[in-house]
Amino acid sequence: MTFGQQIPDTRFATVGDDRIAYQVFGEGDVDLIFVPSLGDCMDMRWQWPSYVYFLRHLGAHARVIMFDLRGSGASDASSAESLPNWERWADETRAVLDEADSEQAVLFGFSHAGPTAILFAASHPSRTRGLILANTTARYGAGPGYQGGISDETARFVRNVWGTEAMVELANPDAAADPAFRRWNASSQRLSLSPRDASRIHAFESSLDVRETLPLLQMPTLVLHREGYKLIPIEHAEYLAEHIPGARLALVPGNDAALYVEPMSETLRQMEDFLGGSHSLPNPDRALAAILFTDIVSSTELASAMGDRRWRSLLERHDSLATAVVDQYGGSLVHASGGMGDGILATFDGPGRAIHCARALADSLRSLGVSIRCGIHTGEVEVRDSGLAGIGAHIAARVVSAAGPDEILVSGAVPMLMAGSGVEFEDRGEQELRGVPGTWRLFTVVK
Repeated sequence: MTFGQQIPDTRFATVGDDRIAYQVFGEGDVDLIFVPSLGDCMDMRWQWPSYVYFLRHLGAHARVIMFDLRGSGASDASSAESLPNWERWADETRAVLDEADSEQAVLFGFSHAGPTAILFAASHPSRTRGLILANTTARYGAGPGYQGGISDETARFVRNVWGTEAMVELANPDAAADPAFRRWNASSQRLSLSPRDASRIHAFESSLDVRETLPLLQMPTLVLHREGYKLIPIEHAEYLAEHIPGARLALVPGNDAALYVEPMSETLRQMEDFLGGSHSLPNPDRALAAILFTDIVSSTELASAMGDRRWRSLLERHDSLATAVVDQYGGSLVHASGGMGDGILATFDGPGRAIHCARALADSLRSLGVSIRCGIHTGEVEVRDSGLAGIGAHIAARVVSAAGPDEILVSGAVPMLMAGSGVEFEDRGEQELRGVPGTWRLFTVVK
């Protein structure tokens, strides 16, 4: 039976003890994975004719992979340690790609899923063949040199009307003229997320600011934006296209957030043309990473008091513990104490794991009578045969130098990527970092 005659089977990938519901369909030789947006329930897509039409056309040009986020639709709620939502979603995306035997895929992030897709593409460039960003933004709120999108008043309204037809009318004013669409879309929202969960995730997504990540994107990128979409003005799409190297901006007709409602022919043509040209495989040498440096407090005094033999034995136990803890939290150990001073250098896909690793490592080392200081920075790293290079690693090294005993000190890029994690920070103010131009705002992890 062909794709056009049936709904694809739902399968499950796993992240830890959690199951992620996903579907695969289509006939193209390029993989396209949806990064789910708020209220877009996978099973409900097959209940609306124009959404089915949209998916079938994409399936003629790509092997399409869709999934429900943990806590929504047919997927389990997350049982893992608290991480920023985008780090959890990156885990789910990787797990689904692995289960679907997809080494590389074009990421399709629309509406609220856009910043998450950007962070995944920057953190996992080797898994990202291309990027389609539709009706989205690098930052929702206003900021210095940046025009805000969704106002606080609109955000409050969204939280209050989630799962109702009023929400449908706000996001899709033209399609909402059809009462059947209003009922279906509101039902999809309710089946995807509860009002409380939707409010929490909406607040997290609205707090993300991925502007500094845009120059790191090395893959072909298509920025799609409906000309009449008012919630996120065209200026946001223009900003994305201007700041992502080589990105192409395509303005398409329509006033609604949903791309699967009329008019959609130009949208489909732009996406199909992009998929047809996304066959070259990127060979990235840069990526976004959370970089963790640690340093043993008073190491010179300890070494002098213990003598060479006992000190070497302590460092060996330190390195053994560090290797195990970094692996437990999904990091990559670049150097242990034998390769660089009296601490470690490790990288992680996101700052949440780096912070949890730093805490666990500090707790483990106390059993050896060792205290450490930790520094974390999220930024660009360059992958070389000789190890890690680039300004990101240099900044992280300077951050740990500014940390006190038993302190986890992070750069200003970290707190804005930690929304929704429960981790709290205390502002340490602007500081100069030796060898790094300008001043840098640093924060202490307090909870």
